[in-house]
Amino acid sequence: MKKFMKGLLATTMVFAMMTSLVGCGGGSEAEAPADETATLVMATNAAFPPYEFYEGDAIVGIDAEIGAAIAEKLGMDFVIEDMEFDAIIPAVTSGKASFGMAGMTVTEERLQSVDFSDSYAKGVQVVIVAEGSAITSVDDLFAEGASNVIGVQTGTTGDLYSTWDLEDAGLATVERFNKGADAVLALTQGKVDCVVIDNEPAKEFVAANEGLVILDTEYAVEDYAICFAKDSELTAQVNGALQELIADGTVQAIIDTYISAE
Repeated sequence: MKKFMKGLLATTMVFAMMTSLVGCGGGSEAEAPADETATLVMATNAAFPPYEFYEGDAIVGIDAEIGAAIAEKLGMDFVIEDMEFDAIIPAVTSGKASFGMAGMTVTEERLQSVDFSDSYAKGVQVVIVAEGSAITSVDDLFAEGASNVIGVQTGTTGDLYSTWDLEDAGLATVERFNKGADAVLALTQGKVDCVVIDNEPAKEFVAANEGLVILDTEYAVEDYAICFAKDSELTAQVNGALQELIADGTVQAIIDTYISAE
């Protein structure tokens, strides 16, 4: 966005100078050349492998590559801004970011603030527990008299589902963390009884932390999409590019690079 604004300012100054010269010389009106490339700014939370994560100083992953492919198809520059997950929608609605892409699910609550593209990937919410946990299936979370402490990443659908389905029903207490990794750390320390999170990062966290397992039963299945400010002109442009990338196999090839078939 800084690059775009710098270019906009430069173009404005050139136009002003040309207008001044035309006025002095009595010539006809002229327009400044629009030679600056627009920039797409993607807001994300780069702690959600394999969708977005750091590799050295670079943010990589499924969403990062799809976002870059969309920008290339639209002939735009591309910048990724890393932030807390629950700051993404405010960044988009305030115009600080062009769109949000972070393994984000379409929900009725989010639709009150933003618009969404078509879905580009499917996500599955799962439950991580310690080996030997009394929680052996998702049904155990809903059992009469249940009182588990559930760790989630703030603002994610894992947070929403756990709050609506369990905390509001008096069946659990939800502990919220800025990062999924922090929720998993709390699980290893015995501070929470389980973590509700997307299946793909869940597999990464379990592989990195001995003694944790993912329950066989799924908590929820959902579709991921890109969010935009309400009535943004970018929605149709980006969605059109996304559909072309889905149709030509680019999106699936990117997903297959990070998620092996099982």
